[in-house]
Amino acid sequence: MMKRNALDLWVGVFVAIGLGALLFLALKVGNLGSFSAAKTYLVKADFDNIGGLKKRAPVKSAGVTVGRVEDIDFDTKTYEAAVTMSIDSRYEFPKDTSAKILTSGLLGEQYVGLSAGGDTAMLKDGDTLKLTQSAVVLENLISQFLFSKAADGNSSSGSGSSGSSNSSSNSKDSK
Repeated sequence: MMKRNALDLWVGVFVAIGLGALLFLALKVGNLGSFSAAKTYLVKADFDNIGGLKKRAPVKSAGVTVGRVEDIDFDTKTYEAAVTMSIDSRYEFPKDTSAKILTSGLLGEQYVGLSAGGDTAMLKDGDTLKLTQSAVVLENLISQFLFSKAADGNSSSGSGSSGSSNSSSNSKDSK
C-alpha cells in the first residue's frame, strides 16, 4: 500500500510539471511570457508594409527588449499601417529615433527595432516616429533580383550577332 501511494505521488508530480511546461510554452508562443507592471509610454509609427508583425511583438533597441507592440491599425487616409508601441518608461529615446521592422533569424518572428538619434529632446507619450523602414518582403527581393537579371540579359544581347538571332526568333513567335 505504501509503494502505491509513493507511485501516485510521483505520477502527480510529473503531470504537474508537464502541465506547467505546456503553460510556459503557450505563453511564449503567444508573446505573453513577460507580464510587466512597469510604467510605459505610447509611441506611434507608420509603415508602408509591416510584413508578419503581430500585436505583443517585441520592440528592441541594441538587442534589448524595451517594449511591446500594443496595436496595429490601418490608416485609410495614408494607406499605411499605424503601429502603436508601448515603451518602458525606464528607456528614453530622442525624438529623431528611427524604427525598422526586422526579423530574428531567417524564418523567425518579426519585431520593431529602434535606433536612437541624436536629438536632445526625448520622446513622450503620444509622439509619432517620423523615420521608419518597412519590413523586407522576401518575395519582393526575389522578384527585384530576377527582373534585374532579366534586364541585364536583354541589354547585353542587344549588340552583335546574338541580337539578330533574337530578332529572328521573335519574328517566328509572331507568325
